[in-house]
Order: sequence, then C-alpha cells, then structure tokens
Amino acid sequence: MTKQTALYAQHQELGAAFTDFGGWQMPLKYRSELEEHHTVRRAAGIFDLSHMGEVMVTGPQAASFLNYALVGNMEIMAVGKAKYSLICTEGGGVIDDLITYRLAEDQFLVVPNASNSDTVAAELQQRAADFDVTVQDQSEETALIAVQGPNAEAILLGMAPAADRDAITSLKYYAAVRVELAGQPVLLARTGYTGEDGFELFIENAQAVQLWKAVTEAGTNHGLAPCGLASRDSLRLEAGMPLYGHELGLETNPFEAGLGGVVSLKKTENFVGRSVLEPLKAETPERKLVGLRGTGRRSARAGYDVVSNGQTVGTVTSGLPSPTLGYPVALAYVDTALSEPGTELQVDLRGRPEGFTVVELPFYKRPGRS
Repeated sequence: MTKQTALYAQHQELGAAFTDFGGWQMPLKYRSELEEHHTVRRAAGIFDLSHMGEVMVTGPQAASFLNYALVGNMEIMAVGKAKYSLICTEGGGVIDDLITYRLAEDQFLVVPNASNSDTVAAELQQRAADFDVTVQDQSEETALIAVQGPNAEAILLGMAPAADRDAITSLKYYAAVRVELAGQPVLLARTGYTGEDGFELFIENAQAVQLWKAVTEAGTNHGLAPCGLASRDSLRLEAGMPLYGHELGLETNPFEAGLGGVVSLKKTENFVGRSVLEPLKAETPERKLVGLRGTGRRSARAGYDVVSNGQTVGTVTSGLPSPTLGYPVALAYVDTALSEPGTELQVDLRGRPEGFTVVELPFYKRPGRS
C-alpha cells in the first residue's frame, strides 16, 4: 500500500495526476510538465518533497560517527552548513546519495532519497552500534516543501518577519537556518535539485498544509505555481544532477559517476567502503558518466545503447528533449576512452542510430552563475 504525504489532499484539490514513487503517492504534474518546467526556470515552483527521508543523528560522537558511516568529511563542516555525500557498501557501491546538515556541534540531519529512506535509516542505526549517538528516523513526522526558481527568495521574504529577513537573504548555497515563515518555525535550507536558486522548508506534518497555503498565497504576484515530479526530473537532468536508480546504484562506484571529489581520503576514519574506494582513486575507471547532446531531434531514453563504429560502448541512464535548451540531452555511462567532450557517438534509438556529442556538464547554468 502506497503512502500519502500530509499534503495529499491539497494535491487532489489542485487536480494533480499522481504516480507511485518510492512507495508514495506523489503528484506527477498539475498542468503540462513542460509548462511547469518553464515556470521554475522563469518564476518559481512549489514542490511537495515530503516523501524524502529525514534522519536525525545526535550525540557527542555524531560527527565521528558520520565520518565512519558516510564517505564525506562531516567533522570539518561548520554548524549551519550542508554537504552532499554518499553512503556506500563495504564493496564501494552506492546505497544512496544524500545531503547532511549540521544543525549543532552534536546534531546532524541526514536527508536520503525517498526510495532509500528506510534502507538508509536502518543502515545508519546498524553502523551506530559502537558510537555514542542516537539515530532517529523522523521521516514519518516531517514534511518538506521546496520553492525553486529565480523568484523564490522574494516569495519567502514576503512571508518572514522583519527579524528573519536578513537570515534569508544572507543564507548561502548549501546552508540552513531556523526561521519563522507565516508564523511557523521552519528549518530553511538553500540547496535544490533544479539548477535554479531555491529553498527547502522542513516542518512538522501538522503545519504542512498551513505552510503550503501560505507559500502559495505569497507567491501569487511572483508567478509561483505547483509543480510535480515530471518537471523536477527534467529540471535536474538539465542541471546534470544524478538520480538514484539511474545514474547511481549498488553497482556504481563514486569515481565512475564523477563523484570522486565527494570521497574524503584525508579523514582518518576507516569509513565503510574505504578499503575498496581508496585504491580506485588512483585508477582510471573503465567507464565514466558523461553528458550527451543530440545532434538531431530524437531523444535518447534510459537503457538505450550508446554506439561507436557499430560497437556498443555504453548505456544511457537518463534522457529527454531539453525544454530550456531546445535539443535532446542525456546522461550515459560510456567507455572512458570515449568520454572526452567533443567525442561524436551514436545512440541506438530502437534500431535507428542518432548522433550525439559528449559535452561538459551541466547542460544548463542559471544566468549569473559561473
């Protein structure tokens, strides 16, 4: 039986088309996914992300524990900052990619993906056995609302008391702060999964509907509209961001996925997977994740073969026609020898080869960002 977020009734009222995602009934779209995509690029979109996990790690050894449990270095992270990281198996495979927020010296919030939330929570609890920490899965009690787009900051400023407005405008990328929005206490993060400026609002389920309505009202004059998972996927792909189950998985290691920089070998902890991952850092992977730009009009899709000189040299992991750029884009794993930008390849589109060129990621960068 699929779960429903605290905002399910709101989505029904808005006429959302639903889909099963990670065991949750989530809005796929409210209007056309193309319209929702452009809304986020040009104004702002509001997303229900309450299917994501929230795992609180608290205790005097919280930082050292996470340095053992995750591949990144959480010990050096300042309070109020966030870090993108991975939780890996002993064999170096990716269990999940996640964001960790340091809320206090001895308190961290780990946010895994919806489909892996239970797995990550259980894995962290198991790995915590030898540490003085408490691992508490708060996913069922926590709602998460995202406001993404160039008008996102202006919308939130219209909801905040004067005392909190500086905290919002000064909040850096990959950071979080506690503020009041529409009279409700909110943990406000500035991360995002769309390639645009944007915020994530963590709040208890009981206040989720009130906050959703308040954001919607505050966004009336800023072009805000509700957006679903379909546009979220096209936005993240343009931004070159991986999706677990497509670009990442148990059979994927961080180095072939282009995430070698996330693995900290400077920290002293013998983190889970280190014995396998450390030697890989000095090796050239057999395959690499690359961006592909279509030279024609037809789009590649996940699972399609990448071909060079009639030989299969890789596999597409995600692909679609880019609404913003106007041409097909895709992510794919290809033989490392063919991974340099400018390399001409083909994708087998159901028996018909179509030209694609390897390009640097991301495909899209928002204006004003280098």
